[in-house]
Order: sequence, then C-alpha cells, then structure tokens
Amino acid sequence: MKPIYTTMRLIISISTVFLLLCAAACAQAPTIPNKDLQIATAVMAAGEADRPDATVYGYDSEGNVVKIREGSNNTICVADNPNQEGFNIASYHINLEPFMARGRALRAEGKNPQEIFDTREKEAKAGTLKMPETPSTLQLVYGKEGKYNAETGELEGTKYRSVVYIPWATAESTGLPLKPVVPGAAWLMDPGTHRAHIMITPPQE
Repeated sequence: MKPIYTTMRLIISISTVFLLLCAAACAQAPTIPNKDLQIATAVMAAGEADRPDATVYGYDSEGNVVKIREGSNNTICVADNPNQEGFNIASYHINLEPFMARGRALRAEGKNPQEIFDTREKEAKAGTLKMPETPSTLQLVYGKEGKYNAETGELEGTKYRSVVYIPWATAESTGLPLKPVVPGAAWLMDPGTHRAHIMITPPQE
C-alpha cells in the first residue's frame, strides 16, 4: 500500500502545482476592453471638438496595437495599454504619425528605448523617417492609479501633460531652458535631436 500511497501523494502534488500555475497565468493575463470602450476612453486625451472624428489605435485580443477606428481629421488617439500598469492615453497631431508608427514597429521587434531612439535618430537624419516640419503636439493623460469610471463616464486619478515636438530645436534656437524654471513652466527636452520637444506639465495639486 505504501507505494500506491506515495504515488497518490505525488499525483496530488503535481496537480496542485499545475492548478496554481494556471491560476497565476490567468491572474496575470490582461483583460482587453471592448473596442467601443477603448475608443471612448482614448479620445478623452483630445480636445472635445476633435474627439468624434479622431483616428484611434487600440489593442486586439492578443494585446497587439491595431487601428480600431479610421478618422477624418488631424487627430490620432491611443487607448490605454492593458499590458502595462497604471493608466495612459494620448492624442497627437497627424504630422507625428510617421514618428509614432516607427516607434510602434520597433517596439514590436523587441527594441529597447535607447535602440528606438538611436534608430529613429539615424533615420531622421538620413531623411528616411519624415519628421514634422512645424511644431506638432502630443497630449498625455496618465496616472499610476488612474482609471475610467464607467458609472460617471469620467477619468479618475489622472494627470495631464502637453508635449510639443520641434525636431532639432535647441535652447539657443528657442530661448527655452533645459529644465523647468518653476513648476509647470515649459522647457526643452532632448535638444538638438530628432526628438527635441517642449515639455509642459501643469502643476499637480
């Protein structure tokens, strides 16, 4: 009887471990919101007048970035990434789409942030990556504890930031400092590069 008892214990132990692993995997798998909800939340990063006709990128059932609505104006919105902690939606001017699309493609290839920066810098200098010829804005709504309240239709626990891309700009060419002088003041990040941009982060309460 002892060998049978030992075998039974082994089977039970293996089954228990298997169930725990399955439970952990299910707990870690992100829940992908339906398309309508992704669109409804993504466009909240844009101005109200631009929301109805904005193009929207969201996520499919496997967590891949896909276009979920074709728009007809100059605004593109991006839904919150269910694979990442916190909350983050964005809207940007259509002139930034080549830059953004290249970033999405490189991330899909597994490139890290520095590799993405270096690749786009090289391609922008070579002229194979088209960068905006005029200042172009990105709006971010984000928060570590941010979320969408379906009952009120409002965002909770989020902050707001504007980013104005102005490729190759420097402190000398713009008169902007390289760090904020006071909370909420505009400053220039990544000066002299393809990703030079003006950061405007309103003071948080």
